Amino acid sequence: MAPKGKKRIPATKKTDKIEDQIMSKPRRNMVAYLDPEGKITELKEITLWLRESRIKKAITFSTPVYKSLIKEFWKSANVIEVDGNELIQGQVNQMNVDVSPDILNKILELQDAPNAPYPVPIMCTRRCLLRMKCIRDIFSGQINKAWFPMRYKFQLNVLIQCLSNRHAGYDMAGTDLVGFMVALVLNKPFSISKYIYANMKENLKRTGGRTTGNKLWMYPRFLQMIMIF
Repeated sequence: MAPKGKKRIPATKKTDKIEDQIMSKPRRNMVAYLDPEGKITELKEITLWLRESRIKKAITFSTPVYKSLIKEFWKSANVIEVDGNELIQGQVNQMNVDVSPDILNKILELQDAPNAPYPVPIMCTRRCLLRMKCIRDIFSGQINKAWFPMRYKFQLNVLIQCLSNRHAGYDMAGTDLVGFMVALVLNKPFSISKYIYANMKENLKRTGGRTTGNKLWMYPRFLQMIMIF
């Protein structure tokens, strides 16, 4: 209550931050910390392996991500066909931004072979999980990273936070992402770019999201990398 003799200052409406702001606290598509000095003894082997893997750029490349650009892309994005090839195209500042498995493969330096498969057959994934000493069955549909020994738990956590389509709840992974991890562990042919593209394409079907009113702002870091390429 305002003191006597002074007018009460009306409460100001809380406004959102400016649309051009840099997304300083991403909830998805994060950058992994891979302990380059090897100080975390129990993770030294797996962090070294990740730093030398073909997903290194995808999980470590950092770039400022602008909220307005990512929002504009997803607001306008549609699946189209160009010269017989499918791609997702959005408009940003009145310019086309195209996303396809080939573009993702090039930008993220994933080294996907043109005919690499996606996804991994579920029985192959299940057999590998048994070898990893996963304490639950993959047929449960969602896999908790806590079900794995430390090194695989860390690896799955990196995939969930950096490369998956999740925007919250970083403990669980679907069978497609777990299959992705299995392909990396076994060094099997697997198209990471097709996996990312499939998630982006699925996002186009979303409606009523809390963040944008329809689609999630999925893979903002990768989209920004494509825009500045």
